[in-house]
Amino acid sequence: MTIINNTYDEKKVKNAIETSLSNFYNSLIDKLNTIQIKDIIKSKNPYLYRSKSMQRADDIVDSVLKAYVSSSEETIFGNCFFEPIAIAASGGSKSLSEGIDLEIRDKVNNKVFCIAVKSGTSIFNADSKKRQEENFNKAKKLASQGKMGYEPVVGYGYGQKKSSSSVNKSYEEVAGEDFWTMLTGDPDFYKKIIVFMGSLPEKYVETFNKSYAEAFNRLVCDFTNFFCNKDGSINWNEIIEFNSASLDRLDLEKKEECKKNIISLIKENSKISKTSIFEKLDYPNSFIEKIIKNLIEEEKLEKIGKEWKITL
Repeated sequence: MTIINNTYDEKKVKNAIETSLSNFYNSLIDKLNTIQIKDIIKSKNPYLYRSKSMQRADDIVDSVLKAYVSSSEETIFGNCFFEPIAIAASGGSKSLSEGIDLEIRDKVNNKVFCIAVKSGTSIFNADSKKRQEENFNKAKKLASQGKMGYEPVVGYGYGQKKSSSSVNKSYEEVAGEDFWTMLTGDPDFYKKIIVFMGSLPEKYVETFNKSYAEAFNRLVCDFTNFFCNKDGSINWNEIIEFNSASLDRLDLEKKEECKKNIISLIKENSKISKTSIFEKLDYPNSFIEKIIKNLIEEEKLEKIGKEWKITL
């Protein structure tokens, strides 16, 4: 492991941590404010919840919302936390090369360290590893044009990984303590990140908890409206159908329902305009237009002047 930098600006690091935490919580709160119950139910296993004998809307919402937040926060945190801290701590710069996050130029030895900053050590599969190697190769060509040496590194913000030499791989991998020591020369820096956070997390938690409670209440209300019977019991058939029914069958049913609604509106008012039909039906205008065209082609509908004629 090469020590790239032997010092760091503590103030810049603290500022980077504050910005990272702010971005993390703001992104997470944005997701909470916009998530819809149908979006979550669509991607979950409804048979699992039924097998656990869940009978209350709030129990199901509590389970799916916790799982959703847990998954989202890992992704969001990994994307917004470690990279800006690594840039601030190393004194390097944000790379413009695809798949490379940080560049540190060693003018003394005339080489450039190209670093891909990752969250934990289990992010690579065969395809992503191949893409990372391709990105490093592109960065290497750019470095060679400037007649500089080139050192590719994958650095993991946390975790443990035995240091790997670029002799055996196309890039070096370092994790946790080793990664932050490489960037700062300080073997305790990986611990200091927690210290530098200070009381910043508490600053954001209250707002997050408020948004979480509001999202929970909204989702319980929506779940009750969409997936509960009038007596308050859970309509498992509705959930299963929404989650797993054939899209082809649902599309056909949607078309038939729209046809019936159009016919009904025209029966009530043979002079109704397309614009009024668009306004009264809860379908995209392009979809309604297509159904009207189909009805005309099937000779079930005809436009005569300002009036519609129905042939059933």
